[in-house]
Order: sequence, then C-alpha cells, then structure tokens
Amino acid sequence: MSDSKIVKISGRAVPVPGDAIDTDRIIPARYLKEITFTNMGEYPFFDERFDAQGGLKPHPFNEPRYKGARLLFVNANFGCGSSREHAPQALMRWGIHAIVGESFAEIFAGNCVMLGVPPVTTDAYNVKKLQQAAHDNPQAEWTVDLESMTVSGAGESFAVKMPESRRRALLAGTWDSTALLLANRDQVAAAAARLPYMTGYA
Repeated sequence: MSDSKIVKISGRAVPVPGDAIDTDRIIPARYLKEITFTNMGEYPFFDERFDAQGGLKPHPFNEPRYKGARLLFVNANFGCGSSREHAPQALMRWGIHAIVGESFAEIFAGNCVMLGVPPVTTDAYNVKKLQQAAHDNPQAEWTVDLESMTVSGAGESFAVKMPESRRRALLAGTWDSTALLLANRDQVAAAAARLPYMTGYA
C-alpha cells in the first residue's frame, strides 16, 4: 500500500473565490451522461468558463498563469448541492491534487478522499490570505502537509484541519479501496470461497 500513501501535496495554486459553489457549477449535469470519467478534466466550471459559442469567459481555470496548478483555494461550503462524484473527478483530472477551503459539503469531501484528493480546512481569514497570495504570485509553490497539518508557501504557513479518520486513511494509503482489495487478494479469495453463492468466482 506504500504507493497509495499521501503525505504531502506540493505545487502551484489556483484561487476560485465564492461561497457555496455547488457541484452543478463545478460540472454541469449534461456531462454526467458520459459512461466513464475519462474526459471529466475538460469540464470543470465549464459554463462559467465558456459562452454558448465556446468563447472564453473570465475564470481562474482559463488563465494561463494558473495552468498546471495542483492546489485549489476555495471558500465556504464548497461542493454543496447534488452528491455527484463527477465533481471531484473533474477537478482531479484537470490537475487538482488537494483543496484548501473554509468548509466543504460532507459528501463532496468524502468523494475527494476516495480519489486521494485531501480537502483540508482553515478559517476565512487564512483562506483570504491564501487566495490573495496565489493571485499575486501564481508561480509560488505551496505544500499541504498531512503530517504537520499545515499549508505553507510564499513565506506563509497556516494550520489546517480534516477529520482524523480521513487523514489516517490518506497517510496509510487505505483511502484507495481498489488498491486495498488487490493488496489482499488472497484473503478476498478465501472469504469468497467460504460463501456458497460465490462458488466459481473465487
């Protein structure tokens, strides 16, 4: 499971300000019809980034200076609304590997952890400073450290929080349920063999 352990996430950051940014805004409902997540990285904030003719609208995800950012700085109640796992999939496939915000919708946060994308929180004052710093210096490197529970960069360091059970799962690598099953395939097969309705599947 060592390959699945997530301790530190480093990279440049993109700020997306605004409270209660819901999953409908993160990924429009029409893209939920796709049968795989393969193209989800093309769709985050799609309707806020493009007009009806496909022209660019002002949005941080469209700004070249934020291209390649791995951290996302957001405000309160991010990911509220419909409990669609496509929202964190879209952000992750765009390139986001950790999210720092004031608060997250519970289901959204859980879906992030299931993808290995830590959603950590800090207070509104700190988030405002982080967003301003990322705006002023988009080339600055930031690190979310799940051992020290800090986000640091540009000469600043802020304490962050997340539920301890989720933090332990990320640090231990047990957030990845598929990898966990594969690492214990012998025990899975043995358990399946004991179940009469699983005969032939072990």
